[in-house]
Amino acid sequence: MSRPTTYAQALNTALRDSLTQDESVLVFGEDVGALGGVFRITDGLTRDFGEERCFDTPLAEAGITGFAIGLCMQGFRPVIEMQFDAFGYPAFEQVVSHVAKMRNRTRGQLTLPMVLRYPYAGGIGGVEHHCDSSEGYYVHTPGLHVVSPSTPADAYSLLREAIASDDPVVFLEPKSLYWSKAELELPTRTEPFGRAAVRRVGSDVTLITYGPQVPNALRAAEIAAAEEDWDVEVVDLRTLVPFDDETVAASVRKTGRAVVLAEAQGFAGMGAEVAARVSERCFHSLAAPVLRVSGLDMPYPPPILEHTYLPGVDRILDTIARLQWDDEPDLTHEAAGTQAVHA
Repeated sequence: MSRPTTYAQALNTALRDSLTQDESVLVFGEDVGALGGVFRITDGLTRDFGEERCFDTPLAEAGITGFAIGLCMQGFRPVIEMQFDAFGYPAFEQVVSHVAKMRNRTRGQLTLPMVLRYPYAGGIGGVEHHCDSSEGYYVHTPGLHVVSPSTPADAYSLLREAIASDDPVVFLEPKSLYWSKAELELPTRTEPFGRAAVRRVGSDVTLITYGPQVPNALRAAEIAAAEEDWDVEVVDLRTLVPFDDETVAASVRKTGRAVVLAEAQGFAGMGAEVAARVSERCFHSLAAPVLRVSGLDMPYPPPILEHTYLPGVDRILDTIARLQWDDEPDLTHEAAGTQAVHA
C-alpha cells in the first residue's frame, strides 16, 4: 500500500533493505551510528543491524575512503556518508587516484563496489563547506558513476542500484529535498542509471536540470504556461554519469529551444557540459542559442544572502524570455545533425 514517504525515509529504507538482503553491505561514516546521521538518513540502522554493520568513524574523510577501498578488496560493499558535501574534499585524492582508477589499473581484475553518499547543495540556510555543489569535480573524473535523484522514488531505486553496482558511485543527495514527500509503496524500481526522465511534457522549450533544481524547474514551467503561454518540457537527468544523450536530444529537437538549469557555479560546470552536448547534437534543430541558469561564480554565501545566489523561478523565467521566440530553426541540415549524434 502506498503512503506519504519523504526523500529521507526512502533513502533509509533503501539502506535497510540492502543491509537485510546482502551481508556484504556495510554502512559507516561521520555520526551515522548512534545518532543516525545529521539528517537521520541512517536512523535506527545500528540498533537493528548492530555496530558491525553500521558504525561511526573518526572525522577523517581520507581515512574513511581508504578504509572503504580496503573493504572492497576483501569482498564487502561499503556505503560511506560524508556529513556534508565539502567535507569530502580531504578524501578527493583517494577518490580520484584510487577509487576511480582501480578497475582500469588492474585491467578489470579488481573492482570497487562502493557508494560515496554526499548530502549536497544548498537551500537550507547553511554556510560554506555545507552547501557546495561539487558534482563538477566528480563528473570530470572517469571511472565514477555520478547520481543525483530528485524524487523519493528515485532516491530509493537509484540508491539500491548504486549499492548493487560493481563500480564506485558518487551519490549526491540534495539536502533541500530530504523532507519532500510523495505517495510511494516501497520497494519500488524506477528507470536504471543512464536514463533521464521527462517530468513535464511541453512543446516550446526544454528545461534540462537535475537534483535540487527539479522542483524549481517544474514551478517555473507551470508559471510560464499560466502567464506567458510557454509550454515548457522539463527533463530530469537523474544520473549525470552515465549521461542520457538520447532523451535530452530528442526533447530539444522537438521543442527547438533549450535552457540548462543547475545550482552549481556556471563556469566550466555540469551545466556547461550539458549545453555543449545539446549544441553539438541538436544545432540544426535550434531556433535560439542554448542558455544556462546557474549559481553565481563565487564561494557559497552566508545564509542571509543565499537567496541571491541560488537559481530561482524568476531567473529561470527571465532566461526563457531571452530565447529568440520570433525565430524558427533552420532544418535544412537536420539529417547531417542526426548523423553527428551517432558519430
